[in-house]
Amino acid sequence: MEKAGGSPAVGGSYPQKNAEILSSQYGINLFLAGLLLTFAWAVHAVGISKSHLLSYLITLMLIQLLWMLWYLCRSCTQRRLIRDKDTHAGARWLKCGITLFAVITLILDSFKIGYYIDFSNCLSPTEGIFPVTHAVHTILQVYFLWCHAKDVIQSFKTLERFGVIHSVFTNLLLWTNGVLTESKHQLNEHKERLITLGFGNITIVLDDHAPQCNCTTTTLCSIFSQGIYYLYPFNIEYHILASTMLYVLWKNIGRKVEYHQQNKTPFKFHGITVGMIFGLIVLTSTIAIVVVYLIQIGGSKIKSELALTMFYLHAIFVLALMCTAGIVALLIYRLEDRSLDNSKNPARKLDAELLVGTAAGSWLLSWGSILAIICAQAHPKYTWYNLPYSVLVIIEKYIQNLFIIESIHREQEKVNDNIKTLRIVTISRGSTLSLTPLYKEIYNGRATHDTGEVPCLFKGSICGRENDDAGVAKEETSQDNTSVMHSASDFSFYSRNSNSVTKNKRRILKNVAAFLFLCNLSLWIPPAFGCRPEYDNGLEEIVFGFEPWIIVVNLAMPFSIFYRMHSAASLFEVNCKT
Repeated sequence: MEKAGGSPAVGGSYPQKNAEILSSQYGINLFLAGLLLTFAWAVHAVGISKSHLLSYLITLMLIQLLWMLWYLCRSCTQRRLIRDKDTHAGARWLKCGITLFAVITLILDSFKIGYYIDFSNCLSPTEGIFPVTHAVHTILQVYFLWCHAKDVIQSFKTLERFGVIHSVFTNLLLWTNGVLTESKHQLNEHKERLITLGFGNITIVLDDHAPQCNCTTTTLCSIFSQGIYYLYPFNIEYHILASTMLYVLWKNIGRKVEYHQQNKTPFKFHGITVGMIFGLIVLTSTIAIVVVYLIQIGGSKIKSELALTMFYLHAIFVLALMCTAGIVALLIYRLEDRSLDNSKNPARKLDAELLVGTAAGSWLLSWGSILAIICAQAHPKYTWYNLPYSVLVIIEKYIQNLFIIESIHREQEKVNDNIKTLRIVTISRGSTLSLTPLYKEIYNGRATHDTGEVPCLFKGSICGRENDDAGVAKEETSQDNTSVMHSASDFSFYSRNSNSVTKNKRRILKNVAAFLFLCNLSLWIPPAFGCRPEYDNGLEEIVFGFEPWIIVVNLAMPFSIFYRMHSAASLFEVNCKT
């Protein structure tokens, strides 16, 4: 009977598991085809032009647009139905962040449209169609994520799996395209700067995809062409955030939701003044360093070396502060006795996996720099600062990952959580008498009526229990009450001290999270806007060779940049939960 009863459930899981496997394989093949097409365009493969790549991306975006419109229309017709929601997915602050990046992406699309109009004589029509399609895709996708990022889809599950995974890998391909375009621009600038550092033995061949015609309006063309590359970092972050939110939606399809109340965790500035002040100092100084770096690097050999030295010293100081803050937070966690939340949560699991996975990009670059310093025969003075910088990058991300992952897995502190069980025991005629029920009964404002007991301690007040059946003398009652009052006074003193210590720990943790949040934003700015000593150092190119090291940097750098933004988002959540 048990097998017969259980077989339908087991058999019913097979189609859904097969749909998950089939849809994931469809998405992977979709991505690999686009990745090879992107690579072929990047290396100037015969018969492959940019119009072929853009046509492929336009087709993918149009298919996603059709699916999103179908999903939105179906949701409107079923809006009266109660749908399951994943309360952990699609947080409001995450939606606000992706909206900000989407607005800047729309500005980027408008720049591309203007660029196409100015060079329309020699550009393919796909270069004009692409930004228009991309703008429509961005607007509808942001609206879709705002309205349906928390959905747990329970109908048309097989079809929805293919639609969502298509959207995930479409955004990943758009992210790849943005990363490649921005990296090619950075590489061209890097090649021009290498000569100023004295590395003239490296062959300088610019990888130029510029239009082969004159611009109709020179001033506007210059604004559009230069502005596009300053907006690409935001476009890159937008697509990777969209793909992660859509991936969580895909993982939630057909999931059985555990219904429990989700505590709202609004962000508050109260109590994080110290962390915000130090974080803002780091942010301001980082912006100043980046501006000076971009001005000085490539001007002359002396200016370039000073710019690199300045960058390394500032980064070493910031990373040392971040390591110290992370260690303090982890020590506080070791002193606390709080259980971890091990419930199934796709969003939290993805956050942890992305932290470790994307950190590997920075670790790869850091170990490459350490190996280059050890193996190089000649060491310019500024390269020695690269050694402590690379070591601290490894240590800091190791500590920060541990802090964030433990923070998002810790259960939120409940009211009066330090009071596990409260019973005041008095001695009366050689017997023990329990005068209070469990703290849960006190907190709910009720006592156990079956036994006739009434809470004798609630918020520091003392109450007595009348006993009409037993005759007790006034002297004995007064003595018992005095004993109870002493016990209550001792407990009240202990409770106040415990609450004070807990509040101080929470305040320190919130300040650490706020400080690390601003520091990660600060460290996102330099590589995102062209301040990349891994390019300009020059030592790694000599040890590993120019082309191999550039390939490593171009593969690892996008993950390193995304790590900082994702860490900032996770730390914002940690600050809200603490």
